[in-house]
Amino acid sequence: MRHKKRFAGTFFYNCTDYSLQFPALTFLHMGTLFLPPASSRFSVLLDRIPQNSRFRISAALRFDFLNTSLLLSEFRRSRLHLCTSQAAHFSRLDDGGNGVLPAISTAMPHEGRIGEVKRVTKETNVHVKLNLDGSGIADCSTGIPFLDHMLDQLASHGVLDIFVRASGDIHIDDHHTNEDIALALGTALLQALGDRKGINRFGHFAAPLDEAAVEVILDLSGRPYLSCDLEIPTERVGTYDTQLVEHFFQSLVNTSGMTLHIQQRSGKNSHHIIEATFKAFARALRQAIEHDIRRSGTVPSSKGVLSRS
Repeated sequence: MRHKKRFAGTFFYNCTDYSLQFPALTFLHMGTLFLPPASSRFSVLLDRIPQNSRFRISAALRFDFLNTSLLLSEFRRSRLHLCTSQAAHFSRLDDGGNGVLPAISTAMPHEGRIGEVKRVTKETNVHVKLNLDGSGIADCSTGIPFLDHMLDQLASHGVLDIFVRASGDIHIDDHHTNEDIALALGTALLQALGDRKGINRFGHFAAPLDEAAVEVILDLSGRPYLSCDLEIPTERVGTYDTQLVEHFFQSLVNTSGMTLHIQQRSGKNSHHIIEATFKAFARALRQAIEHDIRRSGTVPSSKGVLSRS
């Protein structure tokens, strides 16, 4: 097996309540975590971690093949909920050469990338909270059942935590509420991204749902632009006006500063087409917001800046 870049030092893997420190010579190879032979001590530590703790391990990193004493599949069978993310924090710290696993620390080197927006008008009252480094949890109550369902898809497939509470003049129609939720969500995304240093910036994903297939290409460029080529055959899905799909993404694009292309490849069922769109968008967004360690601390632009102008 080809040996990749070697990283010696102590790894800190962030989880919800703790940072667990692994000793030197801990490696990731092709999405698999490898520990030294003394990893049996780590197994003891597993029992000390609260249920539902989350470890963030970057599947994109490639390190030396060392020891197959612990695989990711074993994590999944444990009480831990594992998700792949490049949000893990790595520090080159000396373990003193004794090979002893340090104690669990409550220190958290990095907070999640979070945006929160409250938008109140004469037409709507919207509260949105978005965590880009979440675990796919959606808590959405918009007053529009089908939109709740689509936001669930966005959270699940984007591995985002999304909280939405909205009330509006849906006795007229869903237009204002749909629009203002998307405007607030785009603003929350803009907040959470911050200066965008280290992110991939670009995302591209094609998602099928039975007969429907939709492709999404996006760029977190700071330049709002939408190209939406959807042919939705019915006027409504449930009570949701299908014209509002494009308007949702246009509103989100306007406030987030995103370039977004949506292309329908096939599809006859309106529900399938729209759901495939949200799934493809979620997956493409996940790609774009992930960190590239080679760009750590730098803006992914030859101009050196990504802004709305």
